[in-house]
Amino acid sequence: MSEHQSEEVQQIEKLYEFSERLNASKDKSQNVEDYEGIIKMAKTSMKAKQLASQLIPRYFKFFPTLSTEAFDAHMDCIDEENIGVRVQAIRGLPLFCKDSPDIISKIVDVLVQLLNTEETMERDAVHKALMSLIRQDPKASLTALFTHAGVTPTTDDQIREKVLNFIRDKVFPLKGELLKPQEEMERRITDLIKQSLEDVTGGEFKMFMDFLTSLSIFGAKAPQERMQELVEIIEGQADLDAQFDVSDTDHIDRLISCLQLALPFFARGAPTSRFLNYLNKHIIPVFDKLPEERKLDLLKALADISPYTTAQEARQMLPSIVQLLKKYMPARKTGEEMNFTYVECLLYAFHHLAHKVPNATNSLCGYKVVTGQPSDRLGEDFSELNKDFTERLTTVEDLTKTTMKKLTQGMTEHNKAMSAAKTDEEKASVKTKKQNTTTGLRTCNNILAMTKPLHAKVPSFIGDTNINLSWKEATKPLPSAATTTIGGKRPANSNTGSGNNVSAKRGRGSGGMSNQLVNKAFQGISSHGVGRGGNRRRGGGRGRGQGRGHW
Repeated sequence: MSEHQSEEVQQIEKLYEFSERLNASKDKSQNVEDYEGIIKMAKTSMKAKQLASQLIPRYFKFFPTLSTEAFDAHMDCIDEENIGVRVQAIRGLPLFCKDSPDIISKIVDVLVQLLNTEETMERDAVHKALMSLIRQDPKASLTALFTHAGVTPTTDDQIREKVLNFIRDKVFPLKGELLKPQEEMERRITDLIKQSLEDVTGGEFKMFMDFLTSLSIFGAKAPQERMQELVEIIEGQADLDAQFDVSDTDHIDRLISCLQLALPFFARGAPTSRFLNYLNKHIIPVFDKLPEERKLDLLKALADISPYTTAQEARQMLPSIVQLLKKYMPARKTGEEMNFTYVECLLYAFHHLAHKVPNATNSLCGYKVVTGQPSDRLGEDFSELNKDFTERLTTVEDLTKTTMKKLTQGMTEHNKAMSAAKTDEEKASVKTKKQNTTTGLRTCNNILAMTKPLHAKVPSFIGDTNINLSWKEATKPLPSAATTTIGGKRPANSNTGSGNNVSAKRGRGSGGMSNQLVNKAFQGISSHGVGRGGNRRRGGGRGRGQGRGHW
């Protein structure tokens, strides 16, 4: 045995002696020299440091006068080059808090800094130590952890990313076990998440919202007030108090994404008024100036939200919707372009809004709906409006029927092509064309179903969910067949809680490459086209606040 090994054995034996005396002592606070001996051994050989890292936190509570010296010695072990020493020291950190809960936040801070390690063994030890602390004291530990989830002038982006990953991968899946007492801790975690949303990417926000909606306090039996609380969180991200700048594509993306996130809560009774007021006041008046690739996203969002409006909101929104309808429904067959999906969205929104305030259509479309209210305006002549509106409906129907014939013929050709296809690539290409032709036919069928009841002087407005919007049923086509046309959404490629890089600064759209391909199915079929061309952009827009990146 070498001199070094002999010395190391003596150090280990000494540490066991210190530990045995401390273990046997009834009043351990009297064994100051033994604890001091352990602290000193934490500065000797590798094996002695490993053993000392177990013993220092074990007896820490008995020697408050040595707390600083003991903790510093333990931290020195965490800074060791030897991974075995570091891992053992990390494992010992939760033990400091067992009888000293006041230092939990300090220990969490230490562990958070260690999340950035590249060593798998060390990272696993950090994760286990953090989980141990959360189980010991979920309130204090999660409060300390979430201080690193927000953005401050001193935020380290790498550390913040690791914290978000840890929350997503380790804390969220075990919320039922960790958040006890349940209601109190779910309320606490909700408040912590709210405090962390000052400056987040779209993917990060989606991750936090997914977690909130999985909590029992926002579950199926939650009252309407809880749904309103979630919508208010989303409204804060949508910047509904900000002056709208039509060139700020990031704000447009964020607004549309937030509106889509809020839809399930509108369906459960949360008010839509703030979103609708902002859209009506700031967005629809400049609709023509919006980037082409955002217009369809906005119209889809309007269609989706329309069933959940109040009568007052519907009355405020209808004039804008009718104006857009007149813009996109050609007055006659003059070669004017028609975007079928735009018309589908607008007709759907029109029906649902008019169903709530049918007599509002008298002065907008020249109908003769009688409710007995002054707003019926039956004494006024709106016959020219009715003539123009029904003429546009007829033109739309003629174009739609013509397009349906050609789509049906195209489907026959696709079926023949599928039979003739030999390679997997050829079959995939034909399959994509068939899927998009099917969606195009759905769009046309929806348009005809919605125009038909509007020809009467007293029309019937659809206020139920019998119309299934075409894009909600479309099968996602293969990306290999992607074509650059207008009408598609930005790819949903930012993290939404399932990816590895939470802070990737990418735009968060809502999928929708299928929209481009469906539009391609329309193109060339009708001389009225689908819409004006234009290349889609990926990403773009300005980041928020500290520059967290794009939505």
